[in-house]
Amino acid sequence: MSVKLNAKYIKDFVSDAALEVIRPEVEAAHEALNNGTGKGNDFLGWLSLPRDYDKAEFAEIKKAAKKIQKDSEVLVVVGIGGSYLGARAAIEFIKSQNYNLLKKGVPEIYFAGNTISSDSLNELVEIIGDRDFSVNIISKSGTTTEPAVAFRILREMLESKYGKEGAAERIYATTDRAKGTLKSLSDKEGYKTFVVPDDVGGRYSVLTAVGLLPIAVAGIDVDAIMKGAQDAMADCAEKDISKNDCYKYAAYRNLLYRDGKKVEMMVSYEPAYTMMNEWFKQLFGESEGKDGKGIFPASAIFSTDLHSMGQYIQQGERQLFETVVVFDKPKTEVEIKEEAANFDGLNFLAGKTLSYVNRKAFEGTVLAHSDGDVPNIVLEVEKMDEYNLGYLIYFLEKACAVSGYVLGVNPFDQPGVESYKKNMFALLGKPGYEDRKAELEARLN
Repeated sequence: MSVKLNAKYIKDFVSDAALEVIRPEVEAAHEALNNGTGKGNDFLGWLSLPRDYDKAEFAEIKKAAKKIQKDSEVLVVVGIGGSYLGARAAIEFIKSQNYNLLKKGVPEIYFAGNTISSDSLNELVEIIGDRDFSVNIISKSGTTTEPAVAFRILREMLESKYGKEGAAERIYATTDRAKGTLKSLSDKEGYKTFVVPDDVGGRYSVLTAVGLLPIAVAGIDVDAIMKGAQDAMADCAEKDISKNDCYKYAAYRNLLYRDGKKVEMMVSYEPAYTMMNEWFKQLFGESEGKDGKGIFPASAIFSTDLHSMGQYIQQGERQLFETVVVFDKPKTEVEIKEEAANFDGLNFLAGKTLSYVNRKAFEGTVLAHSDGDVPNIVLEVEKMDEYNLGYLIYFLEKACAVSGYVLGVNPFDQPGVESYKKNMFALLGKPGYEDRKAELEARLN
């Protein structure tokens, strides 16, 4: 498997006998997924997506990406949650957190519609300035407040700059195949459309047009991403937990949860993994956090966060475990030179590379945290490239689904997300919420 689970630092916390106890539950989850008999079985399109994706639309995605690269200096991706996290995570994983500052020959890419901050949107308008830009609006319905507001303003900017017909050539809508406000508007105005599959939920949608169009615009090899996902699909289909690290990861998580470890910190020693952490938090948090259950997903980037959170992790309440994603090879390398005066006392590192030092930081930390009664699951990946990204995405999606079934929840719905929306609509005076508005205002006052 391209993603390998190193169980060396978990053995003191989870025995082989415990794995055998949970084995039947994992196998039952496997059967429920593959037979489509589990909860949320109408949202299993992601399961075979790496093999069965729409090849014609895939070609259209690459074609649209080339057009955007040719006619735009900036692409604004409008979406929230699963409609933007995967794409942003992939771009930073492959390219850099500083993608927009690097010389690259492809458009800058900014993400909007994931907040209701006027400051944030005004800053984006200023960043775009007079430059040529395009917009990729991603929304199943077209009525989700955050992206809908941002799209309204950006669409007005496009129409003012290029006229309605010119603007239509620069708007790409990723939405429902046949229905919804955004689909109707797109058909009316002539926007290029891509499909959010009916059977793929937002947090599982990064390998659809939802994620692939922005990723392709960034000049990333989407064929290699899909190849990695295809291989993960094959490798993660093995029913035997002892031969499937994806299932073993799901099993370890649930066993630790039952032992009182209620918080999982996903950790990496590469800052470019930061947004992958954010994608992970949505994937697992929205999938598992229901019915009064669920591991709380948190994240950190080491060694940076060891200087802010390290004390708590080492000696705070023993409620958490870590899943550490480590990469064997860096994208680039830096060698530490000898300094004649040795003013910083670091000449003992002369001739060594930063990746070597980073590895020793990981090794020292995993030993310290294990000694501090913090279980560590280590996922080893060769390098941060397209193939391994595709593999890792599918690996985590499958682990999340299996883990949710073992936990006893539906890993494909998110009923709790609607609560804040209904309250917000009522307080804003949306028609149909009048009775609720009075009740909420009374509570606030």
